[in-house]
Amino acid sequence: MIKLIAIDMDGTLLSEKKHVDSPQKKAVHKAIEVGVKVVLCTGRPLYGVLPPYRELELEKYNFNEYVILNNGCSVHKTTDWELLAFEEITKEDVAYLNELRKGYDVDLTVSNDDDYFVIGESANEYTKEDGGLVYVKVQPISIEEATSGKYTFFKSMFLGNENEIARFVKDRGELINSRCSGVLSQKHIYETLPKGANKGVALKKLAKKLNISREEVMAIGDGNNDIEMLEFAGVGVAMGNGTKMAKEAANYITDTNENNGVAKAIEKFLGE
Repeated sequence: MIKLIAIDMDGTLLSEKKHVDSPQKKAVHKAIEVGVKVVLCTGRPLYGVLPPYRELELEKYNFNEYVILNNGCSVHKTTDWELLAFEEITKEDVAYLNELRKGYDVDLTVSNDDDYFVIGESANEYTKEDGGLVYVKVQPISIEEATSGKYTFFKSMFLGNENEIARFVKDRGELINSRCSGVLSQKHIYETLPKGANKGVALKKLAKKLNISREEVMAIGDGNNDIEMLEFAGVGVAMGNGTKMAKEAANYITDTNENNGVAKAIEKFLGE
């Protein structure tokens, strides 16, 4: 019996226009109303989750619910959005990552649930677009300020042209992963998380806290940053529009995000 459903947002619950279509919303509400915990599990920061959360009309179910954000680097309780747990990219990590990007035409960003910074004088088009998707203006920050210890950052990202990101990851991926956990979440975004942090680890910890076994967990996602949670869950569901690696990690493939794949998966497994 499914007791918890972890759902990715971009490419999964959200349409390509970044909205929640009615069948998806109804299926989520149905799951909650029969006693299933629905946990949004996303790479987005808090400020990028609140508008879709309101669109989902989940405020009426706020009692004792949770969200996993920043690809598993932070967990919030939805009653008051209290930060319950987090992993940190240290100032030393930021300095290390900034050195690695020299010679490559990529931005380095650092963020938490209040700020989205790009290191340098300005953001490239990919960083600006990503900021727009999470409803925030990207702020320039010097490397000196970013490593001053003034801020706590949950994760960092490299953003750029698809080919440049591919070249950068090929050349620097091993060095990055010797210190952090890197994942190509989109073709133009390579995310760097604190070592060992991912959605699967955060989901496992939350399930344990709630006394829910992995066999009672269903996870739905589409990207490479969803792989660990798809592998952890007793029922791992990849979207029809998902990456090859996400589909390989899942034990069921549903329809696409444009064709209500989340709703169809919920109907299938909650109806059994």
